[in-house]
Amino acid sequence: MTLQPPTSLPQRETDPFLIFPQQLSLPPASKPKEAIFNAEDGYVKMFLRGRPIPMFVPDAVVATYSLDAKLELPHKKLKLDWVYGYRGRDCRANLFLLPTGEIVYFVAAVAVLYNVEEQRQRHYLGHTDDIKCLTVHPDMVTVATGQVAGTSKDGKVMPPQVRIWDSVSLNTLHVLGPGPFDRAVTCVGFSKSNGGGLLCAVDDSNDHVLSVWDWQKEQKLADVKCSNESVLAATFHPTEPTLLITCGKSHIHFWSLEGGSLSKRQGIFEKHEKPKYVLCVAFTENGDTVTGDSGGNLYIWGKGGNRICHAVPGAHEGGIFGLCVLRNGTILTGGGRDRRVVLWGRDYQKLQENEVPEGFGPVRTIAEGKGDSLFVGTTRNSVLHGSLSTGFSLLVQGHTEELWGLATHPTLEQFLTCGQDKQVHLWSVASHQPLWSKGIEDAARSAGFHPRGSVLVVGTVTGRWLVLDTETRDLVAIHTDGGEPISVVSFSPDGKYLALGSHDNFVYIYLVSEGGRKYGRVGKCSGHSSFITHLDWALDSSCLVTNSGDYEILYCEYPEG
Repeated sequence: MTLQPPTSLPQRETDPFLIFPQQLSLPPASKPKEAIFNAEDGYVKMFLRGRPIPMFVPDAVVATYSLDAKLELPHKKLKLDWVYGYRGRDCRANLFLLPTGEIVYFVAAVAVLYNVEEQRQRHYLGHTDDIKCLTVHPDMVTVATGQVAGTSKDGKVMPPQVRIWDSVSLNTLHVLGPGPFDRAVTCVGFSKSNGGGLLCAVDDSNDHVLSVWDWQKEQKLADVKCSNESVLAATFHPTEPTLLITCGKSHIHFWSLEGGSLSKRQGIFEKHEKPKYVLCVAFTENGDTVTGDSGGNLYIWGKGGNRICHAVPGAHEGGIFGLCVLRNGTILTGGGRDRRVVLWGRDYQKLQENEVPEGFGPVRTIAEGKGDSLFVGTTRNSVLHGSLSTGFSLLVQGHTEELWGLATHPTLEQFLTCGQDKQVHLWSVASHQPLWSKGIEDAARSAGFHPRGSVLVVGTVTGRWLVLDTETRDLVAIHTDGGEPISVVSFSPDGKYLALGSHDNFVYIYLVSEGGRKYGRVGKCSGHSSFITHLDWALDSSCLVTNSGDYEILYCEYPEG
């Protein structure tokens, strides 16, 4: 029998994996035992975490197979083409328009530069783990991004860092760290005067340390314990070169940089309501500081001072998540609970407003585009484009929680994603937009298309699995097997059977009829002592090969199992 090597399925970095011995890299904890090739029975015995694992060599190469052969690397290389999604759920002030006509934002460890008119993306790939903050230099070319702590490929801890890079060439200019930051860098901001030579950063340590850097010399000038509560924004004043403002839970602080030290004045709320959170900060043309808070209040702090000189209480119902001062001096605010984008005049009178459609979630951040156009990032990880007069339409959509299921259409340029957020999206590769989206009752864990492409299956964390019509997204059938997550689903190449691998250690086999619209269970494959991670059909649909959480490889005949 000829079996194809197992197909690679979407997996997290912590998932088990299978590779050929020539490429095997084992953890350095104990000296690995040598792999052994049994030519008579046609398998390689290799040891993973001390367990002997037999791996059968495909029939076509078993006669010439040698453990000593050094395989050449493939001549083809992969280039990142498109990134779907945006991180707005737990990150702020991370969407800007550059002079190139690109918007810059981030998701996971990638900074995305997206030219909307040309429908083209470029990517800065210097980070080693998730980006949490982004800021653009006054020159509108240089960008700084801060990341969380991560781990390297060989398991070493990699401390957080700030990377400063050129948005035209995508070259890294400077790296601050690793070393001075703890857990993550959550806020960054360039100075706006004196040529933008300074950069401030706040980390996610217990004391949320605020540091100021000469970023071109990669030299720290000062640092101070900012707050033992969360810090949501840190920025330099646009015209006062030694003044910085930080805000977050229960505070707004005005910092003076003198020599190598930072001294603090707390914002005084006096007769005004002190909010639970000061969520965002911006500056007017005349140098006043504007803040939006969790109580929906807009407070204006007189230039250079730490007292409120004007207030717009209840500007929004619920928190004000985003602030943007436009080129003409008017101010935009973005609401959380009410999802409204409101335009205020210089005298803080309301001029115009519009509402973001409910499905996209609350406003997270606002960026000014060309003319009267605006870009709005939302807490449901979408980026919208439009204006106050015309309303907003979807530009970028993403999942809001972990993505687990991924499947490509057998014939069309389409693919499906699903995950922990209970959302299923069918995407067009050409337009980079969802053809349809569907909410389901349970968190999704796996997905697969019927070979004809007419239906698809989504496996969930509860053992329930759904059959959906690919064109109409209608529910065709619903079944349940066990009470554990369905970690992998796969139709046989001839479309006659469906195999579902579960966390209960079993593979369930169904007979498929009526082009994927009718299912009858015909067997259950047992034998694994751990949860199923991957499965793959032989090309002739004659049997299955399965892999489990304890690295075991089994071959399963069906329908007997």
